[in-house]
Amino acid sequence: METKEIKQSKRIQTSVLNAAERKALMWLASKQPAWMTSNILTFIGIAGSVIIALGYILSDKNIAWLWLASAGFVINWYGDSLDGSLARYRNAQRPVYGFYLDHMVDVFNEMLMFIGVGLSALMDLRIGLFLFAAYLMMTVNVSVNAHLKSEFKLTYARVGPTEFRIIVIIVNTLLILIRPLREFSLQVALGSDTFLLTALDLVGLVISAVLFIMFMASFFGDLRYYAKIDPPKK
Repeated sequence: METKEIKQSKRIQTSVLNAAERKALMWLASKQPAWMTSNILTFIGIAGSVIIALGYILSDKNIAWLWLASAGFVINWYGDSLDGSLARYRNAQRPVYGFYLDHMVDVFNEMLMFIGVGLSALMDLRIGLFLFAAYLMMTVNVSVNAHLKSEFKLTYARVGPTEFRIIVIIVNTLLILIRPLREFSLQVALGSDTFLLTALDLVGLVISAVLFIMFMASFFGDLRYYAKIDPPKK
C-alpha cells in the first residue's frame, strides 16, 4: 500500500527550560539500553500519570502520599519527554504514528491527573474537570494550528509542560510541609449556594482563568491571521 507523505509541523518551543531540557534529554537518550524503545517510554509516561492520580487520591489518608504524586510527575516527564528524543537520537522517527500516539496519550494522561486530584479532598472535582476542559481547549487550538499553519506550539508565555510539572511539584511540597495551607478554606456564596474553596481550588481556578485568557488571545490572534490569508470572496 502506498504511504501518503504528510508534512511535519514545525515545533515551536520557547519555554524557560527548553535549552537545558533538550541537552538533558539527548544525554538520557544516549544512555538508554538497546531494549528501550519509544513505545516503552510512552507507557512509562502513562504509568507516571496513574501514579499521580493515586498519590492525590491517597493523600486523603495521609498528606505524605503527595510525595508519590510528585514522583509521578517526574516519571511522567521521563517517559513523555524522552520517547520522541530517543526516536530522534536513533534516527527512528515515525512522524505520523508518533504524532498521533503522543497527543492522544497526552489527553489520556491529563484526564488521569485532573480527575485524580479532583477525587481528592484537596480540590473540588468540578474544578478539576474545569481545568481539564481548559486544557482540552488549548489542545484543540494547538492541533488545528498544526494542521493549518504547520506550526506546533508547545509553550505559552514561556511556560511549557515541564515548567508546569515543576510548579505543581512545588505546590505539592508546600501543601505537605505547611499544614495551615492545606487546611485553608474560603467560604464563597453564590446566590443561595455556599462553597468552601481549598487552597488548591483557588490555584486551580487561577490556572483555569489564565488558560482561558491565553486561549482567547490565541484564538483572536489566529483568527486575524486566517482572515488575512483567506479573505472574503468578492
